[in-house]
Amino acid sequence: MDSRNDEEAPLVSASGEDRKFRAGKSYTRDVHILSISFLLIFLAYGAAQNLETTVNKDLGTISLGILYVSFMFCSMVASLVVRLMGSKNALVLGTTGYWLFVAANLKPSWFTMVPASLYLGFAASIIWVGQGTYLTSIARSHAKDHGLHEGSVIGVFNGEFWAMFACHQLFGNLITLALLKDGKEGSTSGTTLLMLVFLFSMTLGTILMFFIRKIDGEDGKEPVGSPVGLVDSLVSLPRMIITPLLDIRMLLIVPLLAYSGLQQAFVWAEFTKEIVTPAIGVSGVGGAMAVYGALDAVCSMTAGRFTSGLSSITFIISGGAVAQASVFLWLLLGYRQTSGVLGTAYPLIMAAILGIGDGILNTQISALLALLFKHDTEGAFAQLKVWQSAAIAIVFFLSPYISLQAMLIVMLVMICVSLLSFLFLALKVENVFTHNE
Repeated sequence: MDSRNDEEAPLVSASGEDRKFRAGKSYTRDVHILSISFLLIFLAYGAAQNLETTVNKDLGTISLGILYVSFMFCSMVASLVVRLMGSKNALVLGTTGYWLFVAANLKPSWFTMVPASLYLGFAASIIWVGQGTYLTSIARSHAKDHGLHEGSVIGVFNGEFWAMFACHQLFGNLITLALLKDGKEGSTSGTTLLMLVFLFSMTLGTILMFFIRKIDGEDGKEPVGSPVGLVDSLVSLPRMIITPLLDIRMLLIVPLLAYSGLQQAFVWAEFTKEIVTPAIGVSGVGGAMAVYGALDAVCSMTAGRFTSGLSSITFIISGGAVAQASVFLWLLLGYRQTSGVLGTAYPLIMAAILGIGDGILNTQISALLALLFKHDTEGAFAQLKVWQSAAIAIVFFLSPYISLQAMLIVMLVMICVSLLSFLFLALKVENVFTHNE
């Protein structure tokens, strides 16, 4: 099989003729810059998002709901925007949405937060499509210029980016823990200083983004405003959105994609507000989310290294689902707020377990989609963003109106549905492989 020969190709070509490739342009510099830029931007945004429901209360919750509805719809057209703008320009423009959202938190009101949330939905969609396009393109170019195996280089480049990105919760929330000391809900002086520090970090990240190089040949394939290219792209959009849903494998994965968004939103909207804040205060949100981010980062790297195929993905995802389900059952049946060391330790332990589950889902869902949808990777990952964003938006909109107990029941039901659906898919795919052999 050709694909097997590709997988077994050596990382570095041994022949003397191929050594000439090593004189080509190195793209590792661009990976470093892109990774650091995302870290600086998202350590600020991630920590600010964690505080939205506790500091801005209902305004913060509804704003995040609006943000993810906007993100969901804009994700459907983001590939067209990135194709017309170019991935570097999309990355630079995308950073402005995060900057404006944090700036709006300096004077939070319906007139500042709602427009900022709507614009960030658009900015987030193009920055993530741009990130995927840019990183894949430079990895392929680096492999070609240096005579390296393309798959190995893509793995190395993505490994560096996601390892760095996973640290944003750790560093951002440590800054929150250091600056928001008083723990007084709605403290103006503490939150203002914090948001100014975040804006400074985001500004550095945005400036850094200008220093990544444009992809060779990206400009000029289809001139911006070209009527033919624009019309063709618009005509193909419905097909790109609908076609993946005609595949039974995607339909069986959709509950898992939705759950991955639900569990993230639960941490941001419910866990920080209902569990962490009453136990250790608003300032303690930073510490709990730093623990969450640290375990998320470690587990992302560890789970990625143990991923070898569908069987390993099935085992790892099942373990992550059981871990998160144990926290939801603990909160629903046995958790009671206490004082002293245990009162502080319990939310941190829960944050650690939830972070482990999130790290597993992030790495394994990406690997699963890449494994099952090799011929329509863009469509598969577009579905991931659409279903994640829709689930996150639903949680933020429902959060002010339903109890913690009701939300926990929803989470447990979704874990069961998504896990059963995924296990059925795994058995179905394994049976296909067995019959083919």
